[in-house]
Amino acid sequence: MNEDEPVLELPDFDPKVTRKAVRRGVVRTASLVLAVLVAVALVATLGSAAVQKRGDREERMRDVLGTAFKIYNPAYSIVVEDCCETTPWSMSLTVGARQRRAAGGFEGGDGGFSTITQDFFGRVGRLPLGNYANTRLSTSLANFGTTLDQKDQVRKVLARLPDGLNALAVVEFDNPLTLGELGAFPATCAARLVYERRPGATPITWDTTTWDRLLPGEKMGLPCDKESAQDLEHFRRWVGMLRDHDEANLRRFDLSLARLRKASADGLVYGYVDDVARVKDLRKLIENPRVRTVHLADVTFDLDDPR
Repeated sequence: MNEDEPVLELPDFDPKVTRKAVRRGVVRTASLVLAVLVAVALVATLGSAAVQKRGDREERMRDVLGTAFKIYNPAYSIVVEDCCETTPWSMSLTVGARQRRAAGGFEGGDGGFSTITQDFFGRVGRLPLGNYANTRLSTSLANFGTTLDQKDQVRKVLARLPDGLNALAVVEFDNPLTLGELGAFPATCAARLVYERRPGATPITWDTTTWDRLLPGEKMGLPCDKESAQDLEHFRRWVGMLRDHDEANLRRFDLSLARLRKASADGLVYGYVDDVARVKDLRKLIENPRVRTVHLADVTFDLDDPR
């Protein structure tokens, strides 16, 4: 070393300055790591949402899962509220439910809001309501084709009830009817048609609110027979949009492609739900030779009826 070169003098050690420098380094490192993690989370969330919503997946989730949920819960009026919320690992839709009751009485029990979720790979998780709801209407539908609610038993029940009492009833035919035969049947407009007999389990049912889409040129306020024909057309169009890969999810709703395709192709009506029936009318209806029996699900007084 040359003696003429200046000697570099080290500053005196200052603990406070050192601590501040260390803290600044830690803060910078933590901020950088946090920024990277936030960026990764955003990319993962937005990327996952883009993947899950690609093409028509949102629309199909509403069409397939929302409609299947309504068939899974014939005892409830179901409204699809929101679709579709995503997380990095799932996509979901929200539904509101209100229990069906006899018209003119108390409002149906509120089933609240529920969420139907499918994972990143499109598989549906555990579902609310359905087989767990255990309502009188779902029980009445499951009694189709069984030895329960035989005519003699139902006659005795109806005989004890006032004429003007409103009822929620499920009318079961002895043999299924075509739409033409249903149009000639002496009854009011059906609230919901039953397209299969499945003793001990929930059959396939359908009404005007089951699928939210309108058909080209569709009209409101149709006579009963035209409305039933339109409902069947809705049902067939919905079944027609289902694909083989929907089978796994449909089974979560206690459905299958084979049953749905057969019911829509046959177009036979095994019975119907009536929520504006009167006891005096049910007494006459149960004597119709085409009626196997009537399943009473709910009754309530109409306080406005002067009788």
